[in-house]
Amino acid sequence: MNDEPGSTGGPAHRSWWDRLGHMFSGEPRNREELVEELRAAQANGLLSNDTLTMVEGALKVTELSVDDVMVPRAQIVMISAESPLTDILAAVVESGHSRFPVHGEDKDEILGILLAKDLLKYFGDGEHFDIRAILRPAVLIPESMRLNVLLAEFRLSRNHMALVVDEYGGVAGLITIEDVLEQIVGDIDDEHDDEEEPTLMHAQPGGDWLVSALTPIADFNEQTGSSYSDEEFDTIGGMVTSEFGHLPEVGEEIVVGEYLFHVTEADDRRVQQFRVSQKPAQD
Repeated sequence: MNDEPGSTGGPAHRSWWDRLGHMFSGEPRNREELVEELRAAQANGLLSNDTLTMVEGALKVTELSVDDVMVPRAQIVMISAESPLTDILAAVVESGHSRFPVHGEDKDEILGILLAKDLLKYFGDGEHFDIRAILRPAVLIPESMRLNVLLAEFRLSRNHMALVVDEYGGVAGLITIEDVLEQIVGDIDDEHDDEEEPTLMHAQPGGDWLVSALTPIADFNEQTGSSYSDEEFDTIGGMVTSEFGHLPEVGEEIVVGEYLFHVTEADDRRVQQFRVSQKPAQD
């Protein structure tokens, strides 16, 4: 008879104890709880807002497929293989893109991908231009492919663009590595994108706000319905720092008027972000 305790220490026994310990540990048990823990860490200053956005984006990528984020067929800038060089150059300049699908008789007949830089050697020498000679192979993928799988393929193949085909083999859309990365890190602007004003205030579930210290007081008042004066300070950061009387660190908080300002991001020179909530009710 074997008196070794190993008979109760097998995988099933350890799994039961693991589950029991997990039940009382307070650790996240699914993706939703994990995201809530990460958001709580961000609110307490353990993660920056940018880091939280990237982690949430990386989790989201595993749930999305190509057809969720692709550029639809109607918006693709395609080039006909029969187009003269002057028309091709005009399309390249007008669009500002660097890669273009090239088609044959119709837009479902993809011959390859044209890189704008490959046209440079034909400036002043259009007589010898042959677009088919400089095309790169086109990558064709199904609409149902997961974004994380596509990203891995982009990395391995070093391709930056893929044509999305439907169940009948027709072109349904186009997707680039930038489209995938933007799901993780947010919008990636280049010199051809219209510059937009950054969003300084982000509403949070439960009525709180994540507020950049650079938010003008007038804008804060407009968003929240408050009535802070902007005669002495222009920004929320200046006003709240003055109330502290010193440069606050992450985790410090103070009540100003009807709101509680909790410092979530700061460095050794200035406060960068607050979590703003209604002032707790007095007992």
